[in-house]
Formats: sequence, structure tokens, C-alpha cells
Amino acid sequence: MSNKAISYAGPGKVEVVDTEYPEFVLKDGPGVHPANVGRKVDHGVILKTVATNICGSDQHMVRGRTTAPEGLVLGHEITGEVVEVGRDVEFVKVGDLVSVPFNISCGRCRNCIERQTGICLNVNPDRPGSAYGYVDMGGWVGGQAEYVLVPYADWNVLKFPDKDQAMEKILDLAMLSDIFPTGFHGAVGAGVTIGSTVYVAGAGPVGIAAATSAQLLGASVVIVGDLNEDRLAQARAFGCETVDVSKGDPKDQIEQILGTPEVDCGIDAVGFEARGHGKEAATEAPATVLNSLMDITRAGGSLGIPGLYVTGDPGAADKAAQEGSLSMRFGLGFAKSHVFVTGQCPVMKYNRGLMHAILNDKVTIAKNVNATPIALEDAPQGYAEFDSGVAKKFVLDPHGMVRA
Repeated sequence: MSNKAISYAGPGKVEVVDTEYPEFVLKDGPGVHPANVGRKVDHGVILKTVATNICGSDQHMVRGRTTAPEGLVLGHEITGEVVEVGRDVEFVKVGDLVSVPFNISCGRCRNCIERQTGICLNVNPDRPGSAYGYVDMGGWVGGQAEYVLVPYADWNVLKFPDKDQAMEKILDLAMLSDIFPTGFHGAVGAGVTIGSTVYVAGAGPVGIAAATSAQLLGASVVIVGDLNEDRLAQARAFGCETVDVSKGDPKDQIEQILGTPEVDCGIDAVGFEARGHGKEAATEAPATVLNSLMDITRAGGSLGIPGLYVTGDPGAADKAAQEGSLSMRFGLGFAKSHVFVTGQCPVMKYNRGLMHAILNDKVTIAKNVNATPIALEDAPQGYAEFDSGVAKKFVLDPHGMVRA
């Protein structure tokens, strides 16, 4: 059976390729850890992909900012219909429509039992934590494809209770695999609650999801900062205040909005490709957002950091940053007794509750992030447009089910 997919073809390039139809075993291929080759996946299911999104984390690899090998099949944001079940699967059935957390987790190790599914101990031979189609994450094949294998299915997948209802809201539900829980995790990590004032650095899809989440959690004012006016307009469209950091330090603009230069809660939705503020906006400065958040978050406040930071960045401007070492003003955070919440979002901690918020019309995440479905073969154009900074979240639709 045929299976088309999107693969990384070198810095700045992705391409549509013919790849193998999944089987219940992990095979050798670009990025697959040698210790995982031959790993049996009788506990898995094969999905017909309904929606699989382009993520900013994918863009880090495509820009050549990681050690991702060419030929790696991309994609960790997956929603699909079960078409085959492995021998050991008990509760998931053919025909189920499911959301797949981008974290791959076994459900058996200490961290999974403690709901820290972003750092599962059993799925990546190199380090805790794994994901589909991502560099150094164990080599599980990505989901930007017509069909994809999902391991530990009884544990991992979130079944939608009513298939017809789910298809009516499929663009919203497609955000449950990553960006909505990730943004929500950033807001929770930042301590957002009723009446909080919140600053979100970054108006890309995760930043917009974090801002949406802050509103859902009861924030009184949500301020979003970015360099991109189209993305700032997207944030204003659902009630956020905005700060253009190309005009200078966000602190002054925050004071104009709130009457004080500090917020209760700070969220970093930018990560390691951060740029400077004001006149330095054209220059990459990876610690900019973290230092800024420590400055503008009140003493005793928390910083939620869903933005990606890496241990290996060959494209960084200096040797320290190439190893993930940043010039942070950590002493400032210490002096202000800040709490830092970092790491992959444990999607399973949030996705069920957010699913019900969507199904019961409490939130419209797809509208807020401007979710835009495109055909699988249009992925190279989607990657290029997303990299240019358009205010869209591209949703690949391999079988035309979303657009229908």
C-alpha cells in the first residue's frame, strides 16, 4: 500500500516522498536510533491521517538549526482514524477517530505514572522523552504522511467520543496534539489564574495558544509581544493587547497598557531563535526573551517556558549557544524568587479537558490561530509561507477529509 510523506531535504527544503506503509515494527531509517531498530510495536495502531500540522518546532529543523538528518519524515501533530490495530491493543478499535499527543510515552515507567509523559524513560534510548518525526527523539517516524504508526495506543491516543461531532470541529481538535496543550502548559506554568495580568512573548501559533489559554484560565489582561504586525493583529482579533518589540523594550509599552511595568505571569513562546528588541531586532540573541521576562515579571511570579530550547544548535552565532548555553541573567530571576517551568508539555495532562472545552463551545482555538488546511503535496509551500511569518497555522489534509 502506498504512503506519501513529507521529509526534511536539507536546510530550507522539504519534499513530498514515497515511503513505506507502516508495520508493527520500528525499522531502520533517517534518525532512527540503532537500539530502536527492530523494536516490535504490537501495542500500536496504524492511523489514516486526518490532520497533521506544520509546527514551529519543525521549522527549527528545516532551517538547519538542529542535527536532523536529511530524509527524516517530519510531523508530530497528528489526528487520525484507526485503520489497523496491533495484536496487544485492547481498547482502541478500527474506525476510532483519535488525537495523538506529540509525546510518545509508554504508560509504564515512573515518569508516565506520575503524568510526566514528556519525559518517558522507555521510548528513547538516548534520553528521557520522545516525539514523532523529530531529531534525537528515538527515531519514531513522523506523522506528516498519509498513514502513521502510533505505539502504546491504549495509553497514548485520545478517542473523540462522537465521530460526527468531532469532524464538525476537526480544525479545533487538530490543535490538541501539541500547540493547544503546549500553550496551556505555558499558562499553567506561569501561574495564570482569575484576574492575572499576563505577558506572552511570541505571537506564533504556540504564543496565540498560550494567550487563548490565559483567557480560558481567567486572566484579566493578556498582552502579546512580537516583531510581526500580522501576528500581532491576529492576537488583537480575540481580545489581547499587543506590544511591538521592534519598537523597544516591552517594559515601557506594558506600562502604558497596565499603568505598571510588571505583569503577574510571563510566558516564553519564542525559544532559542529569539531576536533582540528595538534596534537589535534584526540580530539573533537567544537569551533575550528569558532575560526580558525576568525583568517584567513581578517578584514571586512564575515563568512558563513552552518555547523550545535545544542542546545542539549548529546554526547558532557563537560556540556557547551551539551547545545550548545562554547568557541568562539568572541572578535576577533568583533575586525575584521566580519559578521557571520548562520542558516538553506533558500533553496527556491537559488534552482531555481541552477536548471537552472545544466540544462544548468554550473555546475556538482554530479561529484564534487561523488554522488553514492545505493538501499534503502543498506542504513545501506551506513551510515556506510559515517561515516567512504569515499569521496562519497550516494543517496538512492528506486525504481531503478536513477540507470536505
